[in-house]
Amino acid sequence: MRVDEFDFDLPRQLIADRPAEPREAARLLEVAADGLVDRHIADLPGRLRSGDLLVVNDTRVIPARLHGKRGLAGIEIMLHQPAEAGRWRAFARPAKKLKPGDVVRFADDFAATIVAKGEAGEVEVAFDDPAGLAAQLQRHGEIPLPPYIDRPDGPDERDRTDYQTVFAKYDGAVAAPTAGLHFTPPLLDALAARGIDTVRLTLHVGAGTFLPVKSDTVEGHVMHAERGVLTAEVADRINAVRAAGGRIVSVGTTSLRLLESAAAEDGTMRPFDGSTAIFITPGYRFRAVDLLVTNFHLPRSTLFMLVCAFAGTERMKQAYSHAISAGYRFYSYGDACLLHRSDKDD
Repeated sequence: MRVDEFDFDLPRQLIADRPAEPREAARLLEVAADGLVDRHIADLPGRLRSGDLLVVNDTRVIPARLHGKRGLAGIEIMLHQPAEAGRWRAFARPAKKLKPGDVVRFADDFAATIVAKGEAGEVEVAFDDPAGLAAQLQRHGEIPLPPYIDRPDGPDERDRTDYQTVFAKYDGAVAAPTAGLHFTPPLLDALAARGIDTVRLTLHVGAGTFLPVKSDTVEGHVMHAERGVLTAEVADRINAVRAAGGRIVSVGTTSLRLLESAAAEDGTMRPFDGSTAIFITPGYRFRAVDLLVTNFHLPRSTLFMLVCAFAGTERMKQAYSHAISAGYRFYSYGDACLLHRSDKDD
């Protein structure tokens, strides 16, 4: 498949710079076999059934963007995946002149050494105080907002709250599982009152998930691995809901990718603790997920390919065309879709 099959034009004014207030006031485009319906996130409890199960991602975004100096040269380091103790894989800007052994200093008592270089600006860094890294990131790091969110002076204090989901618990993500940003305690209470339970898994979202696809073909793109955990208790709960006829509703593509990574061929859910680099494109046969709540994604992105695989390519192109003409807000702080799975190729 050619990557340009997943391209579309998006007006800049439709890219959301702040989330809706309140969060459940965001719009929700329901995409099903019988057409498209404009709704709001607050309508979600009425669109699901008693006995359905929401699966959410409880990863927490860390302040993963660092600004430092190598000598007099300014260097930006964007962490994206932990390696061995005290080391992280990261993207550096500018990376061209960095070499192993170079020290990047972020503060008088906070520095990292370049220990390896990869392709496309990727480096591996070793921090001088691994035990104190979390505290140093809180002091000196920035919340790693995507570049399409307009912040000339960088993320502000509001972003430290806005870019975390209500489920956030375990530190490790360098990008938010953005579908979860729409959920609030009142919305979860309304879902529970309808007999719709919620379970949690953890997938630490890496920046690699959002990297542009630079190859001409889908098959030429290589996904970065991300660390995830799905416990035996959660696997058993999902299996029980399935056996009782309930549907599995994934909140976000991050939850979906871990669910599909943990599912057996027959759809039985198994515990999972490890890394996944699953790349879902049209033609994939889903085993674990029946419905998907997700935001609107970038053109030519692996996430747009995933939603095309889930709901059908032509259906999603129609949905995005409708969303653009109707003024839906796109990307991390934007509106959402409720996608019904299609098992037909188109």
